[in-house]
Amino acid sequence: MAQQRQVGTDADEATPSRESPLDAALAVVPDDAVTDTEQHRNAPALVVRADRVQAVLAALREEAGFDHCACVTGQAYGDRYESIYHLRSYDDPTRELSVVVPVPAADPVSESAAPVYPAADWHEREAYDLVGIEYDDHPDLRRILLPETWQGHPLDPDDDDTEPQIVTFREHENPLADDHQDGDTLFVNMGPHHPATHGVLHLGVTLDGEHVAEVTPDIGYIHRCEEQMCQQGTYRHQIMPYPDRWDWSGAGLCNEWAYARVAEDLADIDVPEYAQVIRTMSAELSRMLGHFLAVATYALDVVGEFTAAFQYGIRDREIVQDILEDLTGQRLMFNYFRLGGIAWDLPEPRAAFFESVRAFVDGLPAKLAEYHDLLTSNEIFQIRTVDTGELSPETAREYGCTGPVARGSGIDYDLRRDDPYGYYPKLDWDVVTEDGCDNYARVLVRLRELEQSARIVEQCVDLLETWPDEERTVQANVPRTLRPDPDTELYRAVESAKGELGIYIRADGTDKPARFKIRGPSFSHVSVLPEIARGEFVPDLIATIGSLDPIMGDVDR
Repeated sequence: MAQQRQVGTDADEATPSRESPLDAALAVVPDDAVTDTEQHRNAPALVVRADRVQAVLAALREEAGFDHCACVTGQAYGDRYESIYHLRSYDDPTRELSVVVPVPAADPVSESAAPVYPAADWHEREAYDLVGIEYDDHPDLRRILLPETWQGHPLDPDDDDTEPQIVTFREHENPLADDHQDGDTLFVNMGPHHPATHGVLHLGVTLDGEHVAEVTPDIGYIHRCEEQMCQQGTYRHQIMPYPDRWDWSGAGLCNEWAYARVAEDLADIDVPEYAQVIRTMSAELSRMLGHFLAVATYALDVVGEFTAAFQYGIRDREIVQDILEDLTGQRLMFNYFRLGGIAWDLPEPRAAFFESVRAFVDGLPAKLAEYHDLLTSNEIFQIRTVDTGELSPETAREYGCTGPVARGSGIDYDLRRDDPYGYYPKLDWDVVTEDGCDNYARVLVRLRELEQSARIVEQCVDLLETWPDEERTVQANVPRTLRPDPDTELYRAVESAKGELGIYIRADGTDKPARFKIRGPSFSHVSVLPEIARGEFVPDLIATIGSLDPIMGDVDR
């Protein structure tokens, strides 16, 4: 059902006396665990002892209401390593707190947060893999993006990149030496080159008869070091082309906005209102690209042939791509946003552009009715999706699920409304949730979100058609070179087509970030797959992967 809720900026004005996140945290955490406090640009931070992490996080989750571990950032300084846990509340994501855990360079060992926040499991493995921080009590501390035979940790300042990075096969243990079968189970490899895994995702599947006993996702096959490339680029000019490549399903403009939002907050850049409207319209069109592809490919996943639903989805996606090509000059890697605004104004003649957008929006309801006739009303589709891939709200929160995956489990969480940005607060639209908690519910959410995106686009067109000529400012006056103050730290997120896409930046006073961390929503969604696939049939596993709509560039980054 569609719901509206007042939180974020408006809620702050409505409840000016609410307790600050730092005061709420200090009131519940053990006194002997906190060594200091800091102020990051987005939130206050507690600095805690490495051997008291679980006690602190358990208190913050159970007593202070920080039930969303959005991201974990590992980073290295000259004399120490740090793990930063970015905590939020699902009820109000503007209520934020960071927990900083420093460890000495000589002994980089910290207590794991995974027993408290299962979402931290994969994030801590990534910090171990790339930075070299070790986590006591972690359930499965091993590499996640790089091969197990990789030597060293690439983001460790002491890492010697002149040494061989991968152990040769003749020096490595025979992988079949201890191969054996326990009981009646069967181990099956699925992927990494398999159409049902939505990219280069490898699944180790243990079958007990026809049921899935265990699933172990194996990622990293398309790890392209996007974070490290962003750390080598300048804020002003060189980073913006990268975000499109994190999600090539078409939601690149939402990704561009994620970087724009964090960089603009970091450099105190105000975006003109006219540019905000165009950003909002283009981001929703981009979201529709992602949802059309998700629905189209899902029809292939559960039916297994070149279906009409797939053809319709690609047809409608092409119409949106034509519109965005007119606007941005590109069909996929848009590179249209700029810090302080957008690259250029709407195409001329404006009336023809508006006509093409309106023609698409006006024809969408009839097309969505066809999708529902072909899919959601289809008895075979219902058999494949209803009561399969069940994800309870509690498990979704534990693993940091967001976007349609979380909203399909009844979690009323959408950053466009709950942590407002752009022109969203001034428009009339609803957040769509479904309480089914299954594969079917997640498909319904995406189809109904297409309706809401169309509502937003139509309102933006109404505004842009009557916008005074003299006020059509597309970019703010931004300095050619941006050098944020040293040790400025900031985490910001937007609502991409997949869910919460967040970026953490630490500045060092130069024109390039000292640390650039990407929080991809698909990373969390793939990590929850073992929880929701266990006990189901193999065809249900295929349907579940597709319902999560992962994009591997968003997972591996």
